[in-house]
Amino acid sequence: MKKLSIILLSAFLIAQNVFARQAAFNGQNYSINLSYNETASPGDAVFMRMKVTRSKSGKADLSAFTARLELFVDGKAVRSSDFYNLGKASKAGKTMLTGVPLSTWWTKENKCQLKIVYSISEEEKKEFTLPFYLDNKSFISETIKLDESNTAIKTDTSTKRMEQISRLNSILETINPQNVYSLKPFKLPVESARRTSYFSDRRVYEYTGGSSSTSLHNGIDFGVPTGTEVRCASEGKVVLAEDRISTGFSVVVEHLPGLYSLYYHMNELKVKAGDNVKAGTLLGYSGATGLATGPHLHWEVRLNLEAVNPDFFTQNFAFEPGEDQKN
Repeated sequence: MKKLSIILLSAFLIAQNVFARQAAFNGQNYSINLSYNETASPGDAVFMRMKVTRSKSGKADLSAFTARLELFVDGKAVRSSDFYNLGKASKAGKTMLTGVPLSTWWTKENKCQLKIVYSISEEEKKEFTLPFYLDNKSFISETIKLDESNTAIKTDTSTKRMEQISRLNSILETINPQNVYSLKPFKLPVESARRTSYFSDRRVYEYTGGSSSTSLHNGIDFGVPTGTEVRCASEGKVVLAEDRISTGFSVVVEHLPGLYSLYYHMNELKVKAGDNVKAGTLLGYSGATGLATGPHLHWEVRLNLEAVNPDFFTQNFAFEPGEDQKN
């Protein structure tokens, strides 16, 4: 097999302030072009867009081309995700996308590397590696004193609550390769810019009985009054809309394979499971239902089940052509 030639090009997307790496790999009968974010902060994600094209003189059938992205941290494989098709594939080539979440516990000191494993039809698997780097990021630590009502919710081990948690996790771990609804940057779900809690705050919950527990805050809290309009961040499909013990009136929307946005503690819902929604569709009105110390909207994003920073998705994370000029 002819050895792959590798070309790495750096491109700075000024409008979004995102450092994007362009990489090109040339094989005997095909070429692979990649765009991905070479750097990210802990709690963000790595997204990679791949375009594979058959050479003019080549005869390779690329319709069955498959690929997987693997993330290595300190020499150990810690995350992986299969690429899925964007648009229609053909023998002449296809465009694909995938992403993996980054733990908030990693730091700049961790040595990272990306590996792409791919195959063409029934040929043996091939692979190549790409550089990736983590930035430093600090997170807020806070102590929250719960009243009797919220203590009861936080410590609830009832069958109903456990079933609600299990059902939600089952939804969030589902990856539907064909469900590509939108590649555009997310919009904020409320007009207010006031944030009362941030992604991955380190929290200590103090209970009325004197005990406590620790956890991470998986989303962003917007301090808005009850009745504020809550709108969908991007096009997708509602996969959950119900009243839950922990999160009150809640909505979950699927946007891409393995990528979901979540909206918690609302006072009223205006959508139901199965509804198709657009960016800006009214999902409901904010409130203080479930475990809440006051009116607010909790906005969360999950990728392959893991919580990731919602702000990451307000930029051109899928490297859509032209999106950087729009924003």
